[in-house]
Amino acid sequence: MFDYKLEHLFSYTITLKNPFEVITPLPEGIRANAYFASGLVKGPKMNGKVLPVGGDWVTIRPDGVGLIDVRTTFETDDGALIYTTYLGIYDLGEDGYQNFLNQEIPLQFPLRIAPRYHTAHPDYKWLNRLFCIGIGQAFLDRSEVEYDIYAVR
Repeated sequence: MFDYKLEHLFSYTITLKNPFEVITPLPEGIRANAYFASGLVKGPKMNGKVLPVGGDWVTIRPDGVGLIDVRTTFETDDGALIYTTYLGIYDLGEDGYQNFLNQEIPLQFPLRIAPRYHTAHPDYKWLNRLFCIGIGQAFLDRSEVEYDIYAVR
């Protein structure tokens, strides 16, 4: 067993624009693109907002697994710009693909991500060195996703 610890950096909420773009059927599954309207970043290491740029380019595989691919930018309260990218996963169940095609999409489901942060701002360059994980939840009933972000030390 290896020694490690998780350090909570911040949490954030993203509000999604509606409707999503749904492109299907594709050989790899369903493509569902969700664009970001706004968001809030809050925590012990960073506070600010999610800029209304970027989005989540999701692929839902035939086995019901959703693959998350996000690009966006955070702006901290003190003016730093932090480019944010992450890949992740969620599971809609074995019938998730067909349920999605039938527009029977769950309103809430868990999300797991591995975010990377990129900045030139001197007060936040420490983010460039981190490996992080995010534990989140989709709330489609209110067009939001929420994450808690942890550095793996």
